[in-house]
Amino acid sequence: MTDDELDDAYRRLHRTGPEFEGYLSNHGPMVAESLARRGHGDDVERWLDTYRRRLMPAPAAGRVPADWRDLLGDRAAFPEWLALFDAELRENPWRDVLGRWWPRLLPGVAAGATHGVIRVGHAVRTLLADGESAPRITELADALGYWAARWHEVPALAAPAGSLTPAQALGAVPPIPDQRGGAGDRLGQLAHLAGWPEAQRALAPAPDPMAGLRAVVIASVTRYSERAHGNPVMLVHASTAPSAILRVLPALPEGMWGDAFAAGWSASAAIYAAYGPPDARPHRPAEATADDAFARAAAHGDEHVIKLADTALDAYAWTGDRATLAAIAVAAERIPPG
Repeated sequence: MTDDELDDAYRRLHRTGPEFEGYLSNHGPMVAESLARRGHGDDVERWLDTYRRRLMPAPAAGRVPADWRDLLGDRAAFPEWLALFDAELRENPWRDVLGRWWPRLLPGVAAGATHGVIRVGHAVRTLLADGESAPRITELADALGYWAARWHEVPALAAPAGSLTPAQALGAVPPIPDQRGGAGDRLGQLAHLAGWPEAQRALAPAPDPMAGLRAVVIASVTRYSERAHGNPVMLVHASTAPSAILRVLPALPEGMWGDAFAAGWSASAAIYAAYGPPDARPHRPAEATADDAFARAAAHGDEHVIKLADTALDAYAWTGDRATLAAIAVAAERIPPG
């Protein structure tokens, strides 16, 4: 897929809203970027033809708000947030805008069940890898606007200060008592969950935040293969949220990396607290190559399977561990085709 073709996909998607069917996040830009990045650009147009039937039209343009603080986390204010980021990105380099807003938005990493930061991660990866264009800048504006409009904190955030590896720390995360309801209801229980702050602090600090986030992604992808039966869709985000943050780090000042590592870890841990089952169901190692595993995800068509496959291929590239590829097969088996 050429850069122009990806930009064309962005243009199609920017005529649609950030959510549909009441609360579901528009995954179109994230999937288009993933497919193009992994050598499946020829699949993008066909995939979008099907997916766009589910989407809502983009909301009418808003006005730049006088005080953005009043609208943080206001879902209805997406048009105003989009106007704000459109204006800022017309007047300033995108890295400057990202660096200014990152510390403001990062505490709300749970926005849209982490889809806010995930969409930003895909937008930034394209800008870093392929350079600027008007549709790519618009996609960053949409992504930041969605994060701001859906801004939602992970309750009782606590920075890593222990000695556990990410795999050990994920295994020690306590489950919420009521495993029902949507993401907001589940994550809200963390504020009163005994042991939740301690579970976050139990992870060892990361002298190198980039390496630390990679370790969190690897652990969550590997864990997915044995725990996906808890909720195969929602548990995907325990991997894709820290992966998205990792993709943004090269565009940020290094002084922001430590907080980004802590937020990525807490987001992954929160998803497992909210959706992780108590029992493991081991899965055999993947036999497919990395390319074949992603091709299976692309053919499957579900947006979560494709995004998990994109992240799992990163984990496999870092480790060579085929257990990371097994997550793709598990997702394709447990999530209905798109």
